[in-house]
Amino acid sequence: MEQSFPILWVEGEISNYTLHSSGHRYFSLKDENAQIRCVLFRWEGKKLVFEPQDGMKVFALGSITVYEKSGQYQLNVIRLHPVGIGELELAFQQLKEKLYNEGLFDEAHKKPIPEYPEIIGVVTSPTGAAIRDIIKIIHRRAPGVKIILYPVRVQSEGAAEEISQAIKDFNEYKKADLLIVGRGGGSLEDLWAFNEEIVARAIYNSKIPIISAVGHEVDFTIADFVADLRAPTPSAAAELAVKNRAEVIKEVKNLFKTLITTQRFVIDDYKSRIVLARESYGFKKVIDLIVQRAQRTDELLKSLLKELKNYFEFKKKSLSLVLGKLNALSPLAVLERGFSLTRKLPGMEIVKDVETLQLKDRVEVIFFKGKIEAEVKKIDE
Repeated sequence: MEQSFPILWVEGEISNYTLHSSGHRYFSLKDENAQIRCVLFRWEGKKLVFEPQDGMKVFALGSITVYEKSGQYQLNVIRLHPVGIGELELAFQQLKEKLYNEGLFDEAHKKPIPEYPEIIGVVTSPTGAAIRDIIKIIHRRAPGVKIILYPVRVQSEGAAEEISQAIKDFNEYKKADLLIVGRGGGSLEDLWAFNEEIVARAIYNSKIPIISAVGHEVDFTIADFVADLRAPTPSAAAELAVKNRAEVIKEVKNLFKTLITTQRFVIDDYKSRIVLARESYGFKKVIDLIVQRAQRTDELLKSLLKELKNYFEFKKKSLSLVLGKLNALSPLAVLERGFSLTRKLPGMEIVKDVETLQLKDRVEVIFFKGKIEAEVKKIDE
C-alpha cells in the first residue's frame, strides 16, 4: 500500500514537537480540520537550517508510511520549510527600504566599470571556491591583468567589519582599478555579512568601482543593490570584469559543450542505475527495517527511562521510612523533648538511681544541645 502513495507536500501547523535524544524529531501537522503524525529522522534533520517549534507553520515534503508496532500512518519528512517571512528576511527588507530612501541604490551614483582594468582587487575568502573561480577566469580571459586578494571572512561574526575595512583600504592605497566583492552561494544566514549596513555604506563611499558577486543567480543581497554592477556569481563577475578574445570565447564554448554532453551521459547512466536500485525490493526492505528499528529503539529507551525513574522513586521512599524509624528510636529524639542524660565521672557510668551518688561526686549532664559538668551538692532520695 505504501507504494501507492506518492511523495507529497503537506502544509500545516506544528504541534506536540519532540526532539528525541536519538536526533529523530517527532511532531504533528494540523489545520482546523485534520492532523497527521510526522517523523523527521536524524539523517534528514541534519539538512535543516532552522529548528522547528510548536505553532510554526511549515511545508513538509515526505512519503506516507505505516509504523507497524502501533499500526499508525505517518509522514516520513525529508524536507521542511517555514511558511511566510523569517526574521532575517524581515531585517533584510527593513534595511533595504531604509537605504533605498537614503538614495544608496540610485543609478545616478553608480560609477562606470572600466573596460580594460590593469589591476583588479578581490575581497573574499582565500579558501573558498569563489577566489579560485575568479583567478581562473581572469587569467584565462586576460592573462596580463594583475589580481590583488584581500583575504577576509565572508560569514560569521566580524565578517562584515573585515569586508568593509578591505574596501576602505583599497580606496586609501589606490592599488586597484576595479574591485570584486563577494563569495560563493549559501543560505540567507551564510550570506548575511553582505546584508550588513556597514558593508553597504563602504561600497557606497568607495571611489573605486565595485562589482558585487554574492552567491548564485537567485541570491540577492544589499551589497548587490548598492554596488556599481551586480554579477550573479563570482565566475560571472570575473567575466564582466575583463574582455576576452574571440577565439578564446569560441574554444571555451566548444569545451563547455563537450563537457556538458559528457557529464550528461555520465549523469544519465548513474541516474538509471540509481532508479533500478531504488525500485528493487531488497533495497527498500533494508531501509524499511532500519526505519522500523530506529523508531522502536526510541520507544524502548523511553520505556527504560520511565522504569528507572519509578525504581529510584520507590527506593527513595523506602529509605525515608527507614530513616524515620531510626530517628524515632534515637536517644537524641528523647533529649530533644527536654530530657537529659547523667553520667558519673570519671567512670562515665549512667546514673539511674541517686543511691549510686554521694555528696561532692562529679557528674556530666548531657542535653539535646550541649553538656555540663557538675558537683553533687544535695541528694534527695
